[in-house]
Amino acid sequence: MNVWAIANQKGGVGKTTTTINLAGLLAAAGRETLVIDLDPHGSLTSYLGYDPDDMEGSVYQLYRGGAGKVAQVVRKTAIKNLSLMPASSAMATLDRQLGAEEGKGLVLAHALQRLSGRFQHVLIDCPPLLGVLMVNALAASERLLIPVQTEFLALKGLERMVRTLNMITQARGQALPYTIVPTMYDQRTRAAQESLRVLRETYPYNIWEHVIPVDTRFREASRRGKPLTLLSTRSRGAIAYRKLLMHLIMSQGTGQPRQASVAMAS
Repeated sequence: MNVWAIANQKGGVGKTTTTINLAGLLAAAGRETLVIDLDPHGSLTSYLGYDPDDMEGSVYQLYRGGAGKVAQVVRKTAIKNLSLMPASSAMATLDRQLGAEEGKGLVLAHALQRLSGRFQHVLIDCPPLLGVLMVNALAASERLLIPVQTEFLALKGLERMVRTLNMITQARGQALPYTIVPTMYDQRTRAAQESLRVLRETYPYNIWEHVIPVDTRFREASRRGKPLTLLSTRSRGAIAYRKLLMHLIMSQGTGQPRQASVAMAS
């Protein structure tokens, strides 16, 4: 089971968009895929047709009842091969409730162990704040994706995220591979061009070579509750996410025929 976290300590950079579009491609390729919404705002949960303000079975239950409840939390979606572990607004209280309670940083990892035979891929949409939920995501993952909007304020969020990653690496005792994904790139603006240049110069070994462009169709896909990668396969945004998925699969050393089938699913 491949477990990827999508995180950045800044909101509005494309975390949910990245999660749903990569998951849509994997599901379309016939791979059983689970997306986990760890953001109490529940953007991913809402995207897939559930109400985070009215969820009886959500990630919150894992922290109140243990990993044994994980099967009750997983929900089907309208997309074939794609399941959801939804968020609820109650998750915003977890840091205060749990405090420094021992073992709560591994709740999600233990829960996913119980699902190892059910899903081939798990993508975790993280909150933009460092707390018990983000720590859980990073502890459970084998790869981190960091979407970064190509504008200068977003670069500060990336710096904080890299510092957090270094702390998690020390706690884990091993490095967590990460890939920086430039998002919302508008090649017409000097600010976007300069931000991308700074990213490439500062993180030459961790940045994806391509970008996710600005594409108004992302908004339409969100309104319809479908990944753009399934709704409009020839759009600029969908093509970019197919390239990203190919990069991620290839860097894991998967065989070439399988790489192509996943990356070009449409």
